[in-house]
Amino acid sequence: MPASRDPRWAYGALAWLIFFVVSHVFLVFFPGDDPTGGGPWSMRVYVIFNVVLISVSAVGAVVVHATVRPWARHLPRWLLLPPLLGGSILLVIRGVPGMAENLLMVTGVRRGGFVGADDISTGEFWAGLGINTYFFLGAVLLVGTTVSYGRRRS
Repeated sequence: MPASRDPRWAYGALAWLIFFVVSHVFLVFFPGDDPTGGGPWSMRVYVIFNVVLISVSAVGAVVVHATVRPWARHLPRWLLLPPLLGGSILLVIRGVPGMAENLLMVTGVRRGGFVGADDISTGEFWAGLGINTYFFLGAVLLVGTTVSYGRRRS
């Protein structure tokens, strides 16, 4: 699927972002026993962090959706391209090392990934693979959307 002018990239990225927003809203309202992971931060910081993620991702979803909707064709490219590039960079920074960590885990080179313990449980192993794959997929979809939008004529 060539990235130029293909709206499927944007619809895939939009679905990814919607899932991200919904999952973090769920985490705010149903945080579990210890959402801070035993770290030095408080529940308040946990909620603020998730609200920021939700807000940024919701704006990103609107921007991604605008790249393929007729109502947004009159918007200047400088309004949509910087957030697309910024989001792509952030997801590549999170997704590519995560996929490298998946390779380390699956091949058995380092079962716990880059910084994990060697004796992680099977549940932690599969959770790590799932989360890293999820962010890598988000990076691929958003980079595809950004390239597709960037190649369109103004």
